Amino acid sequence: MRSEAAWPLDDRGAAYGDGLFETILLRDGRPLLWDEHLSRLVRGCHALAMPMPAEHELAAPLAEAGNGLQVLKLTLTRGSGGRGYRPPVSPVPRLRWQFAAFAPAEAHWQQGVRVRHCRLRLGLQPALAGLKHLNRLESVLARAEWNDEDIAEGLLCDSDGRLVEATAMNLVWQRAGRLETPRLDRCGVAGTLRDALMERLEIHEVDIRPEEIEAAEAVWLVNSVQGVWPVIRLDDAAGIERQRWSLSPLHRTLQGEAHRLLGYPVS
Repeated sequence: MRSEAAWPLDDRGAAYGDGLFETILLRDGRPLLWDEHLSRLVRGCHALAMPMPAEHELAAPLAEAGNGLQVLKLTLTRGSGGRGYRPPVSPVPRLRWQFAAFAPAEAHWQQGVRVRHCRLRLGLQPALAGLKHLNRLESVLARAEWNDEDIAEGLLCDSDGRLVEATAMNLVWQRAGRLETPRLDRCGVAGTLRDALMERLEIHEVDIRPEEIEAAEAVWLVNSVQGVWPVIRLDDAAGIERQRWSLSPLHRTLQGEAHRLLGYPVS
């Protein structure tokens, strides 16, 4: 399906968020972490009981890719049909895509970022945990909590008070010499860079309260488009500083491992 094709008004993705998406970094037309993106899409289709597109359909957009850095957004919906929330018995999924030129926030790599806690709490839904489904209203509401350009991201807890993720990135930290990341079996998005790093490094999935991250020796935000941002300051939801970290060679270790996967500079 061509990227410029219009979405029908009865498309279930537009009506109900009934679908999935992947945001993929391309370097001169080559998709980075392609296997990880396809694996997550397979998991999503299985969870939603939706047919997975054929491999040649998913690869078709790559023939249109240009040179340099681009972001390819693949959107897969259940298509049209069904009655109300009831899905069609034999869905015909609809695949669309779009490209955007991209330049990463290199200053964030080098200087680190300031983040804050969000007031919004993520709902618990294990059936959708880890998936990149189309209903992202929780992230929209959380991101609307601040307009300060000095704050790069917001950290989210679930309704039981466990730290989960940032609005658009995953969290990794080192605590007592051990790499850790939030467990994502109740809610949250399992990012593809997070998955790739967990295959290569010993990163432990844990449940922690938000204040516990203040004891970490280093904290990072990670995703497959932006790469890795070291966190140098954490504020609460009212803007009061909770913790600071100084950049050190420790921060560059995880960043280097991730950036080699994405073709980004390694400090």
